[in-house]
Amino acid sequence: TGGTVNLTSFSLLTAEVFLTKREEYEKLLNDGALMFQQVPLLEMDGMQLVQSKAILHYIAGKCSLYAKDHKERAMIDMYSEALSPTLIIMYPFKPAENTQIHLSNIEQKATDHFLPVFEKGLANSQFLVGNQLSRADVHLLEASLMLQELLPTILSAFPKIQKMKAFPTISKFLQPGSARKPPPDEVYVKTVMAVLKLRL
Repeated sequence: TGGTVNLTSFSLLTAEVFLTKREEYEKLLNDGALMFQQVPLLEMDGMQLVQSKAILHYIAGKCSLYAKDHKERAMIDMYSEALSPTLIIMYPFKPAENTQIHLSNIEQKATDHFLPVFEKGLANSQFLVGNQLSRADVHLLEASLMLQELLPTILSAFPKIQKMKAFPTISKFLQPGSARKPPPDEVYVKTVMAVLKLRL
């Protein structure tokens, strides 16, 4: 994961490849690698997986980040579905005159609707569901980090969420030199626009 979901990346087993030219994207299309003509693409176990949710489900299953029963799985799915990063992902692509309005919308929705629910979910446990780390916790951590990059004090009223960074595996991942991507900059935005032929 990164400072934001990289709209122009796809993974090949342990290698991460970033598209920088429209021709690279078109080659994937022509090769039939993108079932719905969209990235990301994950090649794993002899499969070409597309659609972010399908990819996340598959990885969660392989990495024991899913539930032990159907009830826990339903809870994990509910938490995870609520954490769609669309608002945050699109922030860098907003026209300059609209960025403050968009940022205010992100802050309002996060503090009024989502963060209180997750803070309450962590009230009696360090995990959102069950007694071990799940994809719901991973999604919450990534969303909270993305929010802090845009709004540094947004978690000040949510101490339980802030404590998630202390998990040993998460703390290790966030050390200097982490594979986590930095927030998108102007170069990133221009590259995505060119590769996917997006228009503001």
